[in-house]
Amino acid sequence: MAASDITGGGTIVSRTLSLELARVTERAAIAAARLRGQGNEKAADQAAVDAMRGELNALPIDGTVVIGEGERDEAPMLFIGERLGTGTGPRLDIAVDPLEGTTLCAKDMPGAIAVMALAEGGSLLAAPDVYMDKIAVGPGYPAGVVDLDASPADNIAALARAKGVKPSEITAIVLDRPRHAALISAVRATGAGIRLISDGDIAGIIFTTSPEETGVDIYLGTGAAPEGVIAAGALRCIGGQMQGRLILDSADKRDRAARMGIEDPRRKYELTDLARGDVIVAATGVTDGALLRGVRFKPGFIETETLIYRSSTGTVRRITGEHRRPERFEG
Repeated sequence: MAASDITGGGTIVSRTLSLELARVTERAAIAAARLRGQGNEKAADQAAVDAMRGELNALPIDGTVVIGEGERDEAPMLFIGERLGTGTGPRLDIAVDPLEGTTLCAKDMPGAIAVMALAEGGSLLAAPDVYMDKIAVGPGYPAGVVDLDASPADNIAALARAKGVKPSEITAIVLDRPRHAALISAVRATGAGIRLISDGDIAGIIFTTSPEETGVDIYLGTGAAPEGVIAAGALRCIGGQMQGRLILDSADKRDRAARMGIEDPRRKYELTDLARGDVIVAATGVTDGALLRGVRFKPGFIETETLIYRSSTGTVRRITGEHRRPERFEG
């Protein structure tokens, strides 16, 4: 089968891009991992950004960042609207989080990853760099089993009924933030358990897809929009349900969203509104975590672990890379 045989209903996304994206996140992860535990979040994030940008610009694509780390005036981050690639290939949307868990990396704590998504042009939600309300569950439940507009108690009860268990046997994963105090109280009032995470809500959403292994049934709460779109891309491959709503709580944010084509600032986005068509998601571990093993610097080579998700084939691939020319990743 030729590398360009698989389409998602528009621009052809080459199968070979899966491996190319692995190289992109591997390089970003290695760059960030060199600064693990040094307490400098900005430096680690910038190292990942520079490495990711350099690798993406070598790809034969005409890519545009539709979900990134800010808008043009916030460069040198990978900003929304930035064009990447050689410009000679297919037109593609890019969503990036070069270092999810900057604090985790700076403190050498578990769970930091380099992650991105790529899809046919017009397939990923284009939105300003704002927060997003999110709810997600894994596969195997009736459509609409949970709803972003329902109360935590109603969602926990509905999920417990669908799973055939008591609410006390449900576990929600929630970012440990002051803004979630009321949410945490409401979930605990149902008898359900909560796993609090300091960072890393992409992994948190992915955890809902295998509760028998992770012990996590549902993701609830507010996190960054880029992570929401990337996680939606992963769920397209693994299965599950997700809804999100952008938090456009100021005139400036609403104006920025309107300029990007968002007509309804209160719209509730379903999974396929966030990511549709043929989506590829790549994630490489920076520090050791439940999802991925972190970068390992060994005599003569560097070892990485990467997950590649693809929606058109419904595949998840775990790749262990041994980079025998570590000088390629210097600088």
